[in-house]
Amino acid sequence: MINQKFKVLDLFAGVGGLSYGFAHDENFEIVAANEILSDMAQAYSLNHPTVKMYNCDIKNFSIKNLSEDLQIKKGDIDLIVGGPPCQAFSTVGKRLIDDPRGQLFQEYYRVLEELNPKVFLFENVKGLLSMQKGELLKTILSLFESLGYKVKYDILNSADYGVPQIRERVIIIGTKLNQDFKYPEPTHSNKNNIFNQNLKPYLSLSEAISDLPFIKSNEESFEYNSEPKNNFQKLMRLNAPKKLMDHNAPKNNDKLVKLMECLPDGGTPADAPEELRPKSGFKNTYCRLWWERPAPTITRNLSTPSSSRCIHPKAPRPLTTREGARIQCFPDDYIFYGSRSSKNLQIGNAVPSFLAIALKDSIKKHLQIDNKTVK
Repeated sequence: MINQKFKVLDLFAGVGGLSYGFAHDENFEIVAANEILSDMAQAYSLNHPTVKMYNCDIKNFSIKNLSEDLQIKKGDIDLIVGGPPCQAFSTVGKRLIDDPRGQLFQEYYRVLEELNPKVFLFENVKGLLSMQKGELLKTILSLFESLGYKVKYDILNSADYGVPQIRERVIIIGTKLNQDFKYPEPTHSNKNNIFNQNLKPYLSLSEAISDLPFIKSNEESFEYNSEPKNNFQKLMRLNAPKKLMDHNAPKNNDKLVKLMECLPDGGTPADAPEELRPKSGFKNTYCRLWWERPAPTITRNLSTPSSSRCIHPKAPRPLTTREGARIQCFPDDYIFYGSRSSKNLQIGNAVPSFLAIALKDSIKKHLQIDNKTVK
């Protein structure tokens, strides 16, 4: 049989979380990606060197670029994946409908119209569902349907697919094939869920990062704490470099360090002496993570206790960049580029690689039904 490669285009590609799911499958070829932020585009290219990267505003990207550079014409791309920046849709912070980032789905629509792929995947935050009392989602779906796609959406929790993190995302799938698309079945479940006893339990933070050194504030380490303790850690370290990358903690002031030292597992400032409690902050700020639970949704603020729940369960410091990468299921040889804040942005904005793989598998089955020449 002929081993056909389905051609993929990744829009708003970030550091390549979605691409990771398709890059290691011989049935897919990622031919091009678009990302406006230069550090992210550089990191993407370091990890996906064979992909043509367009580091430009999506408004300046079109089929003309692909035609001139790669001789790609309408219909040559089988699959478009991507999620416009989610800040304008997020349930965290202000949701401004006039934020220009909230209209980037129109550029996604334009590229869909130009290239006419068989299938597309549109990923975004759960907050998209409630924007404009649901009217924005209806608008997006109707635009995609106007191009002849059968469109469906679902909310997927990354923890259900082996990610050590509770991270819910809206996944919109559009197809021009005759059969219905089927979302991936969960492989993991909350151990307290009596209806899913056949599934593996959620992966905890300890299972994800316990082989990484418990360094303190302003420390770094290039050595592992132990041999891999489970299959997840083995997988993350499969092609690990000789020196552990990006495992360094920011320098925090003495008062914050004392506060972090006082916190129990999953603790909040209410568990600390009153004189150490911050005078401001939101409900989940200055809080410890839980060692034996999945992490909550991590963001670009994964090393900033004043902005998120991100304090290590065992050490008096926030998460390191490498720990954030583990929580997003990026292997230890995955390269991030730029400053700490830039690297954390790359990680916090990404689709966890395990979720990307699960979606890839479902899309592969969907395409294979239509094309029996694939292995």
